[in-house]
Amino acid sequence: MAVAAALGLPTAGALAQPPADTAAIWTLQDENASIGATDPTDRFYVNGLRLGWTSPTTKVPDFLDTVGRALWGDGQRRIGVNLSQQIYTPADTSLVIPDPHDRPYAGLLLGNFSLLSDTADSRSVLTVSLGVVGPASGAEQLQNGFHNLIGQSHPLGWNSQIQNVPAFELLHERTWRLPLGRIGQFETDVLPSLTAGVGNVRTYLQTGVSLRFGQGLDSDFGVPRVRPGLSGNDAFTPTRPFAWYVFAGADGQAVAYDILLESSPFRGGPHVSTVWDVAEIQAGFAIMAHGMRLTFSYVAQTREFNGQIGGLHQFGSAAISIRF
Repeated sequence: MAVAAALGLPTAGALAQPPADTAAIWTLQDENASIGATDPTDRFYVNGLRLGWTSPTTKVPDFLDTVGRALWGDGQRRIGVNLSQQIYTPADTSLVIPDPHDRPYAGLLLGNFSLLSDTADSRSVLTVSLGVVGPASGAEQLQNGFHNLIGQSHPLGWNSQIQNVPAFELLHERTWRLPLGRIGQFETDVLPSLTAGVGNVRTYLQTGVSLRFGQGLDSDFGVPRVRPGLSGNDAFTPTRPFAWYVFAGADGQAVAYDILLESSPFRGGPHVSTVWDVAEIQAGFAIMAHGMRLTFSYVAQTREFNGQIGGLHQFGSAAISIRF
């Protein structure tokens, strides 16, 4: 055991499976740029809304468990289903005919179907996403309806948005949970991750890492995010009555294609010159008690296209998950 630890090899404890979990999990999440420090805040990635359900480990169909075993070997499996919508606008929403060098108006609506596999020190996720980019996403209606509610004027350029295109993405991600040691009663760990996504929504590679400090860190693999970005996913299993942590992380994305910036290669439409290397930094917290988890992240993102103004794009991400 000592020799294996010295060489950085997995030990018997590290290879152990976590216990089965009979609880299902519902998650509601919203990401919004309104809390950012820039002016105006309502621009670029404006809002991301997501509602998801994650199964117990005891309710995974046999054929999906077989797929998981073939991909990742032993582990506790779950399936996840969620619906997400994202809204994007240019910096200047007062123009009826938007600046052709600014980010296009775009909406994205996706149904996301995931297979998760957990070991004691890693989480693997395979996700298939199907949906639509364009007016059928309902992005314009949601943004205008919310602006009516809070008494703000409507963005004027939605008639120029990227038109309806079927959307598809296949994503694979692995996150490792590596304890760093204890500081008194508190735990520390690091969560390195690798993600690959391919499809006509985005094609990209992402690598990142998060550092955490708190208690009950083995309850999850980090906070959830609407992708892309560092995401620990919705599944959590509290290992103490009150678990909590604060975290800071960073990721880098190599982006080969993004339909929300480049439009469809087969239909044309509004588009900008993209930046292939995108980075994010994020920090926040998670609290778990009474079968609930509350998380918050503050994210700062480098530019995604040439000519993007305003420095780092900033937004907040909040989620509440409830176990049943």
